[in-house]
Formats: sequence, structure tokens, C-alpha cells
Amino acid sequence: MARVFLVVMDSVGIGGAPDADRFFNGTRPDTGANTVLHIAEACAAGQAEDGRTGPLDLPYLSSLGLGQAVQLASGQPLPGDRVEPTGAWGAATEISNGKDTPSGHWELAGVPVPWDWHYFPDTIPAFPEDVVGAVCTAAETAGILGNCHASGTEIIAELGAEHLHSHWPICYTSADSVFQIAAHEEAYGLDRLLDLCAAIAPRLHAMKVGRVIARPFVGDPETGFRRTGNRKDFAIAPPGDTICDRAQRAGRSVHAIGKIGDIFSMHGIDEVRKGTDAQLMEHLGDLMDTAAEGALVFANFVEFDALYGHRRDISGYARHLEWFDGAISTLASQLKPDDLLILTADHGNDPSWTGTDHTRERVPVLVQGLGPKELGHIAFSDITGLVARHLELPE
Repeated sequence: MARVFLVVMDSVGIGGAPDADRFFNGTRPDTGANTVLHIAEACAAGQAEDGRTGPLDLPYLSSLGLGQAVQLASGQPLPGDRVEPTGAWGAATEISNGKDTPSGHWELAGVPVPWDWHYFPDTIPAFPEDVVGAVCTAAETAGILGNCHASGTEIIAELGAEHLHSHWPICYTSADSVFQIAAHEEAYGLDRLLDLCAAIAPRLHAMKVGRVIARPFVGDPETGFRRTGNRKDFAIAPPGDTICDRAQRAGRSVHAIGKIGDIFSMHGIDEVRKGTDAQLMEHLGDLMDTAAEGALVFANFVEFDALYGHRRDISGYARHLEWFDGAISTLASQLKPDDLLILTADHGNDPSWTGTDHTRERVPVLVQGLGPKELGHIAFSDITGLVARHLELPE
């Protein structure tokens, strides 16, 4: 029985979203944003030489049709790409009114978001008094730190020492629909932080805030603070059955790699494996060897977005694309003849763009296992159809 490996390259957009003018980074609309194209152009111009050099080199993704997908999505050629595809390729367009992680993933899994997310204003304070009060009650503190839009690394550098003294949680948000809480993993306690996030998540979800995110960190004022790998997202549950639910109901095993389990609130998930992107690639390889017939393996590689997109690091993003291309190419040789590998994304995050928010873009759909063919312009939710048909899932 066939298996499907659905892999999300978080934020690897390819431009051309027809409604990009309705989404902004600060006051600049996302019109013209194109994550892959602009990285490739910077590489070709010698402007992405930190830790790498030369034109963007993605032989495996190109062989599946990445260049053709970029051209289809945005009408612009990918520099240096002259490869005739051996895979199936297309460009997917989102309909949900958001360029965030849950919206993209839920729609890829067949459930477009039926509501508008709640976003906190970029003011100080950012949070209403009743939310602050609920956090204080749950944390048993007299107040919170932060209460603003902030970079996660910058705010722990700024407030980490005060947090160690007061044990008040550091609360902040971003342009996404999120409420983030940072606390020292040892001095405050990881379990205490996770319990706090779990306690306030229902209140935030009722407001249609997409995620409450626990952001543990370690360190001290003398040596500096750094975030750990024990982040946990408390996401609002999808409003309908996803492809994970359908597969599980049909008796198939569903494996989540990375933050997929958090994004779907564990609905329809049998097993979760987490770690750095390098560790996630090892998990993916292991499941290619061991996942049962009929399994769905759903993976998210977040470091494109978290480490390079939001930080507007073009060289770093290019390095990670090239690492991913080599690693996934090696794993693809482990696929069984009836397996399907689908590579896609959930939104864009053009590192050449203004601001630090995601960018509204179409995303690539690159498939090994269907033979060479053009999928054309499709919807995010059409990827669910590819998965369901290959796994022969009932409606």
C-alpha cells in the first residue's frame, strides 16, 4: 500500500499571490515579494556570500520543477534554472485570510480558515487588561514583563535579568496572531511555563488568537541568554477534519515531524518527533525506512522561517535551502516505488523584504512519485486531494 510524505518547507514562497496587495509589512504591501526568486537573484549577484558562494544551487528541487513553479507563480524566471523537470510541479494559492502558520497548514490539510484571526496592536501596552490579569492570576504574579511587539531573542536579552529577579513572565507578540511567553527554563521552570501557557490558551483561543507559544530560555546576564529547543505551541484546534483525521480514521498511521503536532493540536496525529531541522531530517529518513504501508508522514522544517526569513538573512536562507536540497535528495533515494513525496510551503518570508513579517505568496508544489507533469495553478487544499487519492482514503 502506498505511503505519502508531505513536507512543508516553512516560508519557502515563490511570489505571485493575487491578493498580496492586501497584506503588509509595516506600511509596505507584499506585492512583488518572492522568497525563492529574490534569494536566487542575490546569490547570482554575489550578494549572499556569508558561509556560501556563487549562484543558488538546488539540483534536486530544480529537477522536480522548482524553476517552472516560480515562473508559473510569478511570471519571472529563476536565475540559472534550465532543468527539464522529472517530477510533477505546480504553484498553490491560499484563500484563507492570513499569511500565518496555522492558516497555511490547515488549508494544506484541507481546512481553510473560516474566520479572521485576532492580532494585537503594535502599541505599548499591546495586550488588554483582562488578558494581562488572566496571565497574572495563572502565573501567581503581580505583573508581566514585555507587553509589546518584540523579537524573541531581543526581548530575552533586554528583560532576562529582570525576569530572573522578579519571576514575572515575559509576554510579547508579533505581526502574527500569537501570544508568546518567555521564561527561564531552570529558574522559572519548564513545567511551570508550559502549565501557564496551557492555562491561558483557551481564553486566547476564544479571542481567535491562533497560538500561545511557550518560549523557554537559559543563561544569565553575564554570559547571555539563549532560547532552548523546548518551545511548545498551544494552537487553536482546526475547525474541521483535516487530512490527518481522515487518514487516522481510515486506520492509517499518521506521523508528525517538527511542529505539525502543535499546529493541529494533536488531532489526527499518532506520533510526534521534534528537534532541529537536521534532527528532523534524520527522523524523516528513519520513517522512510520504517513507516507502515498506507502511512502519512507530515513534516515541517521551520528553520527557513525562524532563523533566516524573519531575521532577513539572505545568505543564511540560501545556505539552508542548499543544505535541505542535498539532504532531501539523499533521502528521496530511500522511497519505495509506490511512495509519494510532496514538497511545498505554507507562506512566504522574503528575506529581502521590508520588516520582519511573513510575506503573502504562492507556494511551490513539487512531487516525486507522479512522474513528470505540470499540475498548474492549484489551491492549497488541492494538496489534500493529492494525498487522499494516493492513500485511497474514503471521503
